[in-house]
Order: sequence, then C-alpha cells, then structure tokens
Amino acid sequence: QLQASGGGLVQAGGSLRLSCAASERTDSSYTMSWFRQGPGKEREFVAALWRSTGRTYYADSVKGRFTISRDKAKNTVYLQMNSLKPEDTAVYYCAADRALILSTLRNVAAYNVWGQGTLVTVSS
Repeated sequence: QLQASGGGLVQAGGSLRLSCAASERTDSSYTMSWFRQGPGKEREFVAALWRSTGRTYYADSVKGRFTISRDKAKNTVYLQMNSLKPEDTAVYYCAADRALILSTLRNVAAYNVWGQGTLVTVSS
C-alpha cells in the first residue's frame, strides 16, 4: 500500500526528496510518517504528518533540515531533506496508521502499514 522512492547517494550538505506513494486506501485519514534505520541501529522516528490537523512533527536530529508534506491529489507524502549529514545515512521507510494516538507517534510498533525502504547514503 506504500511505495517509497527517491533515495540515492549525495554529498554532505546536499539535498534529496523522498516520496511515498500511497494507495487509495491509505488516504488523508491516515497519519503518515517517515522512519529510518542506520547501519547497526534500531529503526527511529524521523517525521510525521498528523491525519486530522496536518500538523507536522520531527525528530530533534532533523528539525530545521527536513520537511514532511503531503500532496492529497497524488496520495503522496514527501520528505524533503536538506543540509544532509553523513549520520543521516540510513534506509528510510514510510509508515501509516489510521488509529494512531499522539503519544505513540514515534513508536515503530504503533504503525500497521509500512512501505519498503529506500536507501539514502550521505558521503563526507
């Protein structure tokens, strides 16, 4: 139901935009989020777009550099990543859930719909 794309190799300081195309069943009634998993690390929250309000939430490590947005007409969620750092290197996953409660926004286990990952590599 979710198809992530847009990963690649970029130099530090560069930019990438990830896309997450959702099926019609994963519409704006779902909270949409991005997570990432770096080498040897656990999967961690990156950003979210809350379903009812469109409010955005970010991990402290990406705040001010990454922007999550949604194109309702295309059923697609984006993650614009600027000023990339080598520590941003990871496989990025999009996730969705319709029944998420705010207190679990950053919890991997709270999401029941996941896309396949897209690899982002930032060279120094």
